[in-house]
Amino acid sequence: MKLKVSLFILLAVAAMGCVDIPDFSDTPVIYYNGISQETRTDTVLGVPQKTEVVTITINFEDGDGDLGATNAEIQDTLVFTKNYLKVPGWKVEGNYELVTMTQNKDSTWTESILVGDKFKFFPLLKTDGKPGPIKGKLDLNVRFRRLDSAIPTKMKFKVRIMDRAFHISNQTPETDVVSVPIWQ
Repeated sequence: MKLKVSLFILLAVAAMGCVDIPDFSDTPVIYYNGISQETRTDTVLGVPQKTEVVTITINFEDGDGDLGATNAEIQDTLVFTKNYLKVPGWKVEGNYELVTMTQNKDSTWTESILVGDKFKFFPLLKTDGKPGPIKGKLDLNVRFRRLDSAIPTKMKFKVRIMDRAFHISNQTPETDVVSVPIWQ
């Protein structure tokens, strides 16, 4: 019996030694995965309103797993969130940047960061506090209210994220095109 237990422990230790730990960069790397949209009914000031919710899905890899922010940190708008604005080349008070590309009447595209997208955070992705590589999928949402005077407009997006050490990821290529209601 002791031989079987010892053999089991030996095999378990040998199997653990065969697990490859990914060697990701400490600067996050992201890849465009897909885009979807759905119409939801939200309640704004007690009034139901239809909202178009666009979800951009990205895959991510990060070598030390320092991605995201806690709710308490996001509420600290005097210190924590302002630190993101101090990073050269970063234009938003948040840990992800969503560039919206809007199709003009002449079929050209205009890039901008919408007012509602200047403060965007995704939650802490590794909550155990231990540094280590992580990878996964992240859904980023943007909402468009369906007002009576809204006109369907073609849009696509580009995304970058930033880790807690202020390392900026690559930017995704443009997403697929979606049509959303825009007030004009």
